[in-house]
Amino acid sequence: MPRPLRVAIVGAGPAGIYAADALLKSEVAAAEPGVSIDLFERMPAPFGLIRYGVAPDHPRIKGIITALHQVLDKPQIRLFGNVDYGTDITLDDLRAFYDAVIFSTGATADRALDIPGVELDGSHGAADFVSWYDGHPDWPRTWSLEAEKVAVLGVGNVALDVARILAKTAEELLPTEIPPNVHEGLKANRAKEIHVFGRRGPAQAKFSPMELRELDHSPTIEVIVDPEDIDYDAGSIETRRGNKQADMVAKTLENWAIRDVGERPHKLFLHFFESPSEILGEDGKVVGLRTERTELDGTGNVKGTGEFKDWDVTAVYRAVGYLSDELPKLPWDVASGTVPDAGGRVIEESGEHLDSTYVTGWIRRGPVGLIGHTKGDANETVANLLADYAADRLQTPASPEPEAVEGFLSGRGVRWTTWDGWYRLDAAEKALGEPQGRERVKIVEREDMLKASGA
Repeated sequence: MPRPLRVAIVGAGPAGIYAADALLKSEVAAAEPGVSIDLFERMPAPFGLIRYGVAPDHPRIKGIITALHQVLDKPQIRLFGNVDYGTDITLDDLRAFYDAVIFSTGATADRALDIPGVELDGSHGAADFVSWYDGHPDWPRTWSLEAEKVAVLGVGNVALDVARILAKTAEELLPTEIPPNVHEGLKANRAKEIHVFGRRGPAQAKFSPMELRELDHSPTIEVIVDPEDIDYDAGSIETRRGNKQADMVAKTLENWAIRDVGERPHKLFLHFFESPSEILGEDGKVVGLRTERTELDGTGNVKGTGEFKDWDVTAVYRAVGYLSDELPKLPWDVASGTVPDAGGRVIEESGEHLDSTYVTGWIRRGPVGLIGHTKGDANETVANLLADYAADRLQTPASPEPEAVEGFLSGRGVRWTTWDGWYRLDAAEKALGEPQGRERVKIVEREDMLKASGA
């Protein structure tokens, strides 16, 4: 008797869910016997980056969950949360149950910054701070916020998120889904000056226009731009002409540079043409940041001027990019922090396709682009998977019955959450928020999440 095409997707964030959606919209899914999809997620809850990587005061972006819900609500999809790839289940295990495996595990670690002083107490990776304020189960519950003057390195949206959270008051963030421990931690925040540094100019900033403008919406944050940092060369002008978003960002920064400084209590400085060269320390702790002034070289890139400046800060947050974790049994490109691929097909060192194994999202192309950009990745990967299926190039699993996976996990002693369990967890978080007039209060501890889900 014919059976559905069975696909495992490792990672239930946007990239994985978009891949599931592409499979469900395919001609194979529309015909009998269709497709059957299981998503494996290390966290007890789905949604990955949306839940644990987006700042809590961005409900607009978190609203993407509504669209992802519509995909996961389909009967052809099952969720196995709290299942860790490489520990609870391996690639060989997955191959025994599925025709194909798609990895969409994203990126959660901080990319290294090779300057002296990164190891000092008070030097933090932005990804770690994001995980703390987003209530990631695997991160500590406390965070030192004693610094009155703080530096944030980087000119992307993560740098803006970090700077904004540091500059806002705890009460401004209370209406969001932040857990109680984060609210208590932010109440102790002493930051009054936040300095964001970029080594290139306004035209090269990677902010999205809306995220940048949101900095100025808080009644407690005064955004300040030095007029001397508004500079363009031929390459910068060409960038503005060819990129509407870059032009909008530059215009916003220009407007802020010419206005008078107001009286809002927290000052947030956006600095350009300052390349971090060293984090300064005394007795093992951060006491400053040294930057080298840069200048445009005509192409939109910059070169050092040999002019250095020391900044009086006692905490530094490095928002210079995310890095994916290496996955067991898969080839790995150390330089890019990605799995080598061709059109989503995993490529071994020999240049051959690793049978029935695919990648999509940040584990495939690195942590660049907005959340919606992962749709194109997913569509290409799934199209190639289905082409391999049509050409009979997929491996035949030894135990393709859906119940075999559940029996395997039970035998391993794994407590997994289901899609119905997510609904129970979702309801529990909303019930916690209701007495305070909040939409939800995020449950942080893994054990509490499992109990709430009924696992």
